[in-house]
Amino acid sequence: MARIPEAEIERLKTEVSLVRLIEADGIALSKQGKDYAACCPFHQDDSPSLVVTPGKNLFHCFGCGAAGGPIDWVMKRRGISFRHAAEWLREGLPSLLAASLAPVKRTTARALPVAVSLDADDHALLGQVMDYYHATLKQEGEALAYLVKRGLDHPELIDTFKLGYANRTLGLHLPEKNRQTGAEVRGRLQHLGLMRETGHEHFAGSLVIPVQDSAGQVVEIYGRKLRDDLRKGTAKHLYLPGPHAGVWNEAGLAASGGEVVLCEALIDAMTFWCAGYRNVTASYGTQGFTADHLAAFQRHGVQRVLIAYDRDEAGERAAAQLAVELAAQGIGCWRVQFPHGLDANAYALKVQPASKGLGLVLQHARWLGAGPAPHRGAAPLPPLSPLAAPVPAATGLPPDASTSPEPALVVQGEDLLLTLADRCYRVRGLPKQAAAGQLKLNLLATRGDGYYIDSFDLYSAKGRAHYLREAALELAVAEEVLKRDLGRLLRLLEAHQDARLQAVLAPADNTPTMTDAAREAALTLLRDPTLLARIVADFDACGLVGERTNKLVGYLAAVSRKLAGPLAVVVQSSSAAGKSSLMDAVLSFIPEEERIKYSAMTGQSLFYMGENNLKHKILAICEEEGASRASYALKLLQSDGELTMASTGKDPVTGNLVTQQYRVEGPVMIFLTTTAIDIDEELLNRCLVLTVDEGREQTEAIHRLQRQKRTLAGLEAKQTKARVLALHQDAQRLLRPLAVVNPYADRLTFLADKTRTRRDHEKYLTLIDTIALLHQYQRPIRSLNGLDYVEVTPDDIAAANRLAHDVLGRSLDELPPQTRRLLWLLRDMVAHDTVSMAMHQTDYRFSRKQVRDYTGWGDTQLRLHLDRLTALEYLLVHRGGRGQSFVYELLYDAPRTAQAGGGSQPHLSGLIDADALSNTTSTGSSRGESPRNAGAMRAQNGPLAAVCRPAGLAAMPVMTGVGEDSGPVLAEMHGTDAVSLVRSYPPSRLEHPVAGEAHA
Repeated sequence: MARIPEAEIERLKTEVSLVRLIEADGIALSKQGKDYAACCPFHQDDSPSLVVTPGKNLFHCFGCGAAGGPIDWVMKRRGISFRHAAEWLREGLPSLLAASLAPVKRTTARALPVAVSLDADDHALLGQVMDYYHATLKQEGEALAYLVKRGLDHPELIDTFKLGYANRTLGLHLPEKNRQTGAEVRGRLQHLGLMRETGHEHFAGSLVIPVQDSAGQVVEIYGRKLRDDLRKGTAKHLYLPGPHAGVWNEAGLAASGGEVVLCEALIDAMTFWCAGYRNVTASYGTQGFTADHLAAFQRHGVQRVLIAYDRDEAGERAAAQLAVELAAQGIGCWRVQFPHGLDANAYALKVQPASKGLGLVLQHARWLGAGPAPHRGAAPLPPLSPLAAPVPAATGLPPDASTSPEPALVVQGEDLLLTLADRCYRVRGLPKQAAAGQLKLNLLATRGDGYYIDSFDLYSAKGRAHYLREAALELAVAEEVLKRDLGRLLRLLEAHQDARLQAVLAPADNTPTMTDAAREAALTLLRDPTLLARIVADFDACGLVGERTNKLVGYLAAVSRKLAGPLAVVVQSSSAAGKSSLMDAVLSFIPEEERIKYSAMTGQSLFYMGENNLKHKILAICEEEGASRASYALKLLQSDGELTMASTGKDPVTGNLVTQQYRVEGPVMIFLTTTAIDIDEELLNRCLVLTVDEGREQTEAIHRLQRQKRTLAGLEAKQTKARVLALHQDAQRLLRPLAVVNPYADRLTFLADKTRTRRDHEKYLTLIDTIALLHQYQRPIRSLNGLDYVEVTPDDIAAANRLAHDVLGRSLDELPPQTRRLLWLLRDMVAHDTVSMAMHQTDYRFSRKQVRDYTGWGDTQLRLHLDRLTALEYLLVHRGGRGQSFVYELLYDAPRTAQAGGGSQPHLSGLIDADALSNTTSTGSSRGESPRNAGAMRAQNGPLAAVCRPAGLAAMPVMTGVGEDSGPVLAEMHGTDAVSLVRSYPPSRLEHPVAGEAHA
């Protein structure tokens, strides 16, 4: 039997009221709380033991154990099969008084209406079965979906040719074979070839296409199996037994004008018909051109035949043979040349629109006759104008104004309006993404003062029939006229849905048009030899003061979105310190179409972003806490450059659960902010951490800028800002995602004393690549095997070194930047007080209040950082003199000049001097000095607190510097030779300007 879709079974279980169903059987139900109770009809029951639960739509008998839902009730009550019960419910509850219905074990009487007249002759019987199949097709989503899949979705196709679907339910609408009438009618259907000796339908599971003669009687039937997963040996193409008879679409031949398209199969012929080529017919396979075809050609004056058989060996052989046969009858033949291995339907599905693709192969058909090809222009092919008017069916309907040129839908908000003569239609509730085989809507029809409104599925024949019947009564219009109106409305709605779907699926190009002047200005910016300094100055002009390194690194990280492996950035600061302002400032320099900003993200949201929606873009999240649930996906996206996820979902055609794959492609630059002092280690390894300057000088500068915004100069600066941002956004649009080649890569050096430097090294290299990419309009663009690339210069490496000292050097510090800043402030405070009080540092104690007064920091912020300094033994806690109070002793005694790299600025050791890359000699040689190796990887004076050590160790000499000849000493200490040491970046380079400024 036919497989009932799971969705349909679930619908019956939920939509059919079990209470009403039982009451229709004449069983009285009494209310008991939320449930109903009754005497069970399935056993002798004196006291109510049958309980019906409306909330779950289930019944259960505590006496005999009978239980289930609506389908189970019908099966048990009427003694019929599951399929029979489901069909019975789908047909609707019959108006029976079932009070006297006695329980049965099984009945052979059909509860469904009979599909055929038992006294009809053979032709009428064949037609009635085709009517049943025709009605079945309009209600079967699987069959309608098959037609859509094959491109046969023309709204008039099904009704014009009375297509049907044999869903194996014909037997349920016939008397059982153990009855006399049932045996007789089944025997006649078997004789006609519609049923087999086994009792199964001959065309079961097939799309059914009847072939009618001029009198409208069915003389041949073609069946095509819908499913391809059939048992081995099962035929996909079926016909009635006996020789083929009739010609499909003979009305099209009559209006052909002497030229006909002849296909190998009816599916191919219907493909031409749906594309607008109505002068088409089909033989019954390669050897299925019959005498009926030839007679029809001669009867309708066909002079030219375009043979559109499949482009395979059998099709070529049959076309050549048929051309000889028709030439003998005076009919010229042309061979339609599809690509090898394709038939008309497959070709039309691949080449869209089908009307143009099929028209092209028809126009270039190859002449198969002897001698030169005759001219076909004397009788041009009518359907070559796309979607030629369909051949009117002989309906006998009176002419109506609705046959005028196709009107257009009028869109008013969410409503769609259509006016046909004196009838107006309003459509509401049109789904934005209609499921295959469904078009549910709310339709209001008005005519004068009359109106009719209802909600139904426009693809449902039953729904349309009910609507037409009631609307005809209300509007006083012939039902046939309204039927034509619905047909036109259906075509317009399908076109509207297709257009809306294409608009959604079409890649959105939000890039604004750039004028020639704007393009030239952007190119001038990108060709500026002081480009990096210009970027910093433009940030200042746009109102972001200070933060020189942060601004430049943030801008470069945004540019890195064009690389295959972009950088990621986390801006860290305390609350209200300006981290969001820094992010917004950087993002404002990037075009809107290339950045996406969210306040928070859920755990699965990234997987549904669309395959290319993030490619070469910036994904900014205002607070790292808001992305905590999506942290795993963010890490994968940053590391792997893509996300993939397998999830279960429903197949829109079958309703079955299937595995669906979602994929999001990178590369994408990730931009986050956070107020956390301790950043997640996994996130820290993958991102550059920028720390906002929270010093007093920076605060004063911000205050000055805020006051300036209220002045006339501030108003001018606001106008300047708009021009600067537009200029940079245009420049960003001009940057191409080129490959970057670093010819100096094998000579670069980097720290290797920690595992995490494996990723920091990659960040360093990407920073160099980004600077080179930004200067692509100042470099020659080279090509290798069609791949364009730009090369790194020593200036790029020098600029990256200066930024790496500040950014990567800070991230490798054991103290967070704000904690390190507090330590410097404490050192200055203690040094000042001990000098003024003539006291040794080890004797000096200070409270948290003193620190608050000196630094101006909040108490909560101080507690966090003081606790960290205590835990890492930079501070020692002593009990105070008043109860439970505490005071601190500073154990850290390194002077300001003793910081790594000299001064209080962070320093990243192990970076090669960029001057050494200008030639193949050493750094010293490039400066005219004798070659020499750089010093150790560590600075001379590290932040060592001598007072933290035991007295014995404190007396030991501390290595405070590494001289020029320290290579052998270090080799002896570390078990390595001096040559293997990583070269260090000279501190003297720290004071040089950013790359590009030297050219100013």
